[in-house]
Amino acid sequence: MATPHDLARHLADRAEAVCRRYLSAGRRQGSYWQVGDARNTPGRSMFVRLRDSPKGPAGKWTDAATGEHGDLLDVIRESLGLVDFTDVAKEARAFLALPPPELGTPLDGTGGPAPSGSAEAARRLVAMSRPIAGTLVETYLRNRGITVLHGTGALRFHPRCYYRPGAHGPTEPRPAMIGAVTDLGGRITGAHRTWLAPDGSGKAAIDRPRKAMGDLLAHAVRFGLPNEVMAAGEGIESVLSLRCAVPHMAMVAALSAAHLAAILFPTSLRRLYIAHDNDPAGDGARDSLIKRTNAAGIEAIVLSPIRGDFNEDLRILGIGALEATVRVQLAPEDVARFMTLTA
Repeated sequence: MATPHDLARHLADRAEAVCRRYLSAGRRQGSYWQVGDARNTPGRSMFVRLRDSPKGPAGKWTDAATGEHGDLLDVIRESLGLVDFTDVAKEARAFLALPPPELGTPLDGTGGPAPSGSAEAARRLVAMSRPIAGTLVETYLRNRGITVLHGTGALRFHPRCYYRPGAHGPTEPRPAMIGAVTDLGGRITGAHRTWLAPDGSGKAAIDRPRKAMGDLLAHAVRFGLPNEVMAAGEGIESVLSLRCAVPHMAMVAALSAAHLAAILFPTSLRRLYIAHDNDPAGDGARDSLIKRTNAAGIEAIVLSPIRGDFNEDLRILGIGALEATVRVQLAPEDVARFMTLTA
């Protein structure tokens, strides 16, 4: 039985043929297929690698305009507007002329349901989600004042993510923002779900619109590629708000104060900005991280919002005030390196 990994690998072996079928608005440029985006829009911002190279394996793609990235299963999903992964797998099999799965076997090749709340269940949820461009997730974030969305490939959209209001209540399909939680090597260990209002105007009107699953401790939702400097905060929206002021710095969202205190440090890290929330839990995470960074020989610099968190600052005070608040807290060399001033 071909797993999603197997299907993606088989598609990568025929990467150019896949691009000619599903990204027909593009064309080959050397070792890459160039097109506007994964939805087959004419343009040149998306590049699909057509063969293995030192830069990475065949079949992987990156959209330079949005920071989205993925494999050829994502191309099939987006170009055809598919939602359920079973439909994506079925289309991939048809393209590859593989035999259909045996009766009763899931089309995604996973061999049966994953334990509820497990890391494997989180990986499947992320696989069944799609990039956020043009979705309710993008609407939701913009309604919260967040407009800097490059490098947000860790965020996905699922139009019918199951929500269970109680331990024994029936599940309800609702649109949701999915955050892929990864370890330092990029392996998905968990997922964070934010259920959204049907029009994307805010979070869903339910008791617990946010829930996490999988192995979360020490891991995070990651934005950008860290080198020797990065920032770490709690909530996804707070971290993305900080990115609006410091758009060129890599950042991670640990999803809670307790998890922020326990994040693992990349081996290249030399300076960590601690973007804590203004509450007792956030103060505790800040103090714990300062001790850990000092012990590891990493410089720690605290970034503090004026209000409760950086999204409150962005929404209530505006981007100009947020930039001014953050600018005076950054190391001088990082202002020029990571900030784009609004003048």
